[in-house]
Amino acid sequence: MDELLDRKLLVVSGKGGVGKTTMSAALGVLAAERGRETVVVEFGDQSRLTGLWGLPPAEAGTETRLERGLTSITIDPDKALLEWLQALGGRVSGRILASSGTFQYFAAAAPGAREIVSMVKIWQLTRGRRRGRSPAADLVILDAPATGHALGMLRSPQTFGAIARVGPIVRQTKEVQELLSDPEQTDYVAVALGTDLAVTETIEFEEGLEDAVGREPAAVLVNGLVPRRFNGAEMEQIEGLLAKPSGTAKRGRGAPSTAVLESVVAAAREAHELARVQQSQLARLRRRGYHVVGIPFLWTPELELDGIRTLAHRLGRAAD
Repeated sequence: MDELLDRKLLVVSGKGGVGKTTMSAALGVLAAERGRETVVVEFGDQSRLTGLWGLPPAEAGTETRLERGLTSITIDPDKALLEWLQALGGRVSGRILASSGTFQYFAAAAPGAREIVSMVKIWQLTRGRRRGRSPAADLVILDAPATGHALGMLRSPQTFGAIARVGPIVRQTKEVQELLSDPEQTDYVAVALGTDLAVTETIEFEEGLEDAVGREPAAVLVNGLVPRRFNGAEMEQIEGLLAKPSGTAKRGRGAPSTAVLESVVAAAREAHELARVQQSQLARLRRRGYHVVGIPFLWTPELELDGIRTLAHRLGRAAD
């Protein structure tokens, strides 16, 4: 895990809803605590990390200082493409360009254009190109979209490079491709839940990653794990609470009713089955040779900054 924090770029992806943003934030906190100037990049038109730190949403393309050593920025692919076309158009304003039809035509006619100009911005961050007086970033963490879209971003140098032959974007496309394929500069982290569907998508991510950049995930973070509270023998004893014929023993004052016992046994059965399924999926990942890090379920109604720090410390223990 320590090696991940020594890279220039860390790409975090997985099935939607598995906690990619949470894990990206926790990795960012861990890296900052270990003295790495870190930028977490969100992709799209949302700015979720600022809310965790109690800050207002930031405009796309604007870095926000979250804490010492840690900033966040959102890259909007439409805005990134518009800025690039505006640079090509010289004095043509972004407003006119966006409404002229040129933008929509180019975006439709050039597969991968949005993705490659977004990846160029990420490449620029890894090269220390930041606005203002911010120091050069040691580590850029990309909170990538869900698996399919993330692989499209990673393939964008190939996709766009197949139609572009001249201009500065061609050189930058090659730089992005080198960054993504170089194990000394970039690593990949998959985030999953302990479910069959999420683990299957992780395996598909590995296959797509190999095709896109010739790499495989350096680690798989399995989020939301619950503890195994009972072994098989203990579960048999718990199930036996309902197997006793009524009337064979006197119920003392305050003894649980049959309805209460049924609820208790059902809850224990559900917890035991969930833990069993999760452990089975962990074993499935490990059999494929992945470096698997289990992340415990946080028993809080809503994830807050304290929870992010708890997860960062859990990842730190895995690194140590």
